[in-house]
Amino acid sequence: MDPATLIGVSLAFGAVIASIVMEGSSPMAVVLPAPMMLVIGGTLGAGLASSTVKDAKRAFGSIVKAFTLKLPNPEVTIETLVGLADRARREGLLALEDAAKEIDDEFLRAGLQAAIDGTDPDDLRTILEDKISTKRAQDRVSAKYYADMGGFAPTIGIIGTVVSLVHVLENLAQPDKLGKMIASAFVATLWGLLTANLLWLPLSGRLKRASDLECTQMEVALEGLLAVQAGANPRLVGERLRSMLADEPGKSAKPAKSEKKAA
Repeated sequence: MDPATLIGVSLAFGAVIASIVMEGSSPMAVVLPAPMMLVIGGTLGAGLASSTVKDAKRAFGSIVKAFTLKLPNPEVTIETLVGLADRARREGLLALEDAAKEIDDEFLRAGLQAAIDGTDPDDLRTILEDKISTKRAQDRVSAKYYADMGGFAPTIGIIGTVVSLVHVLENLAQPDKLGKMIASAFVATLWGLLTANLLWLPLSGRLKRASDLECTQMEVALEGLLAVQAGANPRLVGERLRSMLADEPGKSAKPAKSEKKAA
């Protein structure tokens, strides 16, 4: 699991709490049910109103993924593909039937099975590229949902402040209460800014990054499968696939054992 989001959100909210304490106040001074309900409820409602129920379910279902994301390791995929390329050159493509059943990656397994079944290379590329495009589009829906909520939250916070200030103006005859009421009025703006910049927008960015990493691994698998189907040299397959990774997490500068043997 990559804990970046969990650590980042905890650090950000921790810094806010620490600054409140250092100012001589109490964190509970900003924990007011009414403005928090307005900001969070209003943001959730605006997000749903701007999308669909299906999109909302997918977006909230991705929260767990955002916090517990296991980074894909393309190097493992490359080692697998190099091994498959080596075996395919020695024994033929049909010899990979048993190996396909042992692959955990669903995308790679389905693509390899299609190649073994004799799918035309151009058709195989089209099918796999369509799967990648569909996944990327679905992931972008969830990321956009949180990005939209990050845009709504500050404005809804301002609405909450205006509502509270209206109440303040109704009580000008009680000057002893004005200070506390005005302070409470700005809590809504605070929560709007906090949730937008420390929660919704980071979630959006995290989901976009996770999607990019996963789609990169799928693209590596796609090119590798086509190379295996074409009977390419295993060493060249490894070099070609690693050149696609740039500085992606999981990339290794060392060639796989199976690649060394093939060379």
